[in-house]
Amino acid sequence: MMLDLQTLVLNADYRPLSYNPLSLWSWKDAFTALFLDRVTLVASYDVEARSPSRSLKVPSVVALKNYVAMARSPAFTRYNIYLRDTFSCQYCGIRLPAGGLTFDHVVPRSRGGQSNWENVVAACSPCNLRKANRTPEEAEMPLLNPPRRPSRYELHRRQPEFDHRQYHHTWMDYLYWDSELET
Repeated sequence: MMLDLQTLVLNADYRPLSYNPLSLWSWKDAFTALFLDRVTLVASYDVEARSPSRSLKVPSVVALKNYVAMARSPAFTRYNIYLRDTFSCQYCGIRLPAGGLTFDHVVPRSRGGQSNWENVVAACSPCNLRKANRTPEEAEMPLLNPPRRPSRYELHRRQPEFDHRQYHHTWMDYLYWDSELET
């Protein structure tokens, strides 16, 4: 059980370093950072790590002591492409879990198409195979939404809709700090 524990890493302003993917460290890396005085302990699990001379609760949330400037645009990752495209094939519109999607180069790489936000979309396997090494126009498969670079804010807002992982209760105040509150 303890081997699976991860620690949520917050920036010095107590916001996650990133949402997509979520900024997580192994609990061992969090301990190292604590001992090197690089982070502040915010919350702990109800699990202890023991050494011959000490017993300490495993950190569940830590905050960096020095602020790290955030990148303006989100990382170009498979997950972020799926999140931008709402986990839907951009050719047929079917919504699938991440494991059921592939990504497609709108302009095929063999024709000089780049792997970037403006040329890659989420696609189901049947549509990706049907389009093959052609453009959407050549394949007569129009895109539902043209590929574009999303903002960090856009991906962050979509995250809760598609993220069904179970988070530790000590993380919740930091993950949804800008979510609308229930009245």
